[in-house]
Amino acid sequence: MRWPFVLKIIGALVACVGLCMLFPIAFALYYGDGGLGPLTVSMLASIGFGLALFLACTNPTPAMGMNHREGLAVTTLGWVAAAFAGALPFYLAGMLPSLTDCLFESMSGFTTTGASVLDDIEAVGHGLLFWRSMTHFLGGMGIIVLTLAILPFLGVSGMQLYKAEVPGPTPDKLRPRIKDTAATLWGVYLLFSLLQTVLLLFGGMNLFDALCHTFGTMATGGFSTKNASVSAFDSAYIDWVITMFMLLASLNFALHYYVLLGRPRTMARDPEFRLFVTLYAVFAVLVAVNVLGQYQGDPGQAARYGAFQVASILSTTGFATANFEIWPPLSQCILVLAMFIGGCAGSTAGGMKCMRVMVLGRHAHREIFRLIHPRAVIGVKLGGRVVAPEIIGAMWGFVALWLGLAGISTLVLAACGLDMVTAFTAVLACIGNVGPGFGSVGPMDNYSQLPDAAKWCLILCMLLGRLEIYTVVTLFAPAFYRK
Repeated sequence: MRWPFVLKIIGALVACVGLCMLFPIAFALYYGDGGLGPLTVSMLASIGFGLALFLACTNPTPAMGMNHREGLAVTTLGWVAAAFAGALPFYLAGMLPSLTDCLFESMSGFTTTGASVLDDIEAVGHGLLFWRSMTHFLGGMGIIVLTLAILPFLGVSGMQLYKAEVPGPTPDKLRPRIKDTAATLWGVYLLFSLLQTVLLLFGGMNLFDALCHTFGTMATGGFSTKNASVSAFDSAYIDWVITMFMLLASLNFALHYYVLLGRPRTMARDPEFRLFVTLYAVFAVLVAVNVLGQYQGDPGQAARYGAFQVASILSTTGFATANFEIWPPLSQCILVLAMFIGGCAGSTAGGMKCMRVMVLGRHAHREIFRLIHPRAVIGVKLGGRVVAPEIIGAMWGFVALWLGLAGISTLVLAACGLDMVTAFTAVLACIGNVGPGFGSVGPMDNYSQLPDAAKWCLILCMLLGRLEIYTVVTLFAPAFYRK
């Protein structure tokens, strides 16, 4: 482990985060409603600290490239460093009462969780709100992947960072050079973001709201500029546009790339895509039928709110157009199940991922078949290819860690005095990067009333969920630091 090399890359990453604060500074100047000073100081501090770290640390053996341990360390520590840099404007502006709350909001943004501790969002200045939403945009496709796309001079091979950061069990390498893959993914990400922004402008949003909600949608984050989230606009057109792009953001971005190349059959043949679409369709229809009575028997309204809320939770975005806590129990159970599953591998969505659910389901089916036919030799296939046993083992290990850490975190929150429903769904919403839960952290509430100990636990849950648990947990293993 070459710590100077690791710190050098983290310094470059923090400097990049600081440079990105130029955009919210522009909005703070335009609206003139506060935030200009804190954002400017934070930008200069982040760039200064990042460059100082980059220049002070040297790589003694640059020809070696980056090994897997260094990749894991850069990814985890880089995400933590970005969260602290992102929290600095909130802290200097006094937007939130404590450093814990500022870090909670920043980590929620970068991990695209969307859990908030802000009681009055609309009272915050436009510059700070834009930065809050922009943390989603940066964290969505990955600040590490962004670094690979725009900083090839770091001399890093890139694959170790890419594998450690990209959500999903098997990252897709689209181009021979990893920085080209990163640039391609960001290109698709930016294209969809531009398209959604234009469509929202047509729906009556101003540019500020359109950009902020696009950031929250494409990153499947969920930060809104309104206290009532998307329901504040009361527009069926806006609801359906955001629903469509939440679903697009939940799909593997490699599939979008192939479609743009003129190969739509690649998406149609993908088994994970078919499972995700099937789950969404079934969940949305069941919820729409189940909540029909909530909307005076109007099937159009039931379909609108049911489709939006299922897309929001299954994609782990967390936007709200309805208070689903007052929906019937069946609809609530479907939404909780959707929190577990999440989107597709290689997307910006969180959760366990449809690929894992599908592969482990097929593995369970194989074990049942082998009990009936003990001599049968069959493999678990995905897309016509046999899934390697080590990948299946890694998936089972991931599920075991995911459930174990979720259980321990729920006990921690219960020890902090939270009721069972709030404790369980808060952990589920944070480790799955969903945002809203049930109970005291429902869609019409927030996380501000939680004690600090609970917030720190949930900050860790957000990081674990965004970086797929293994990346973070390995740093706590003593063997990681041995030669």
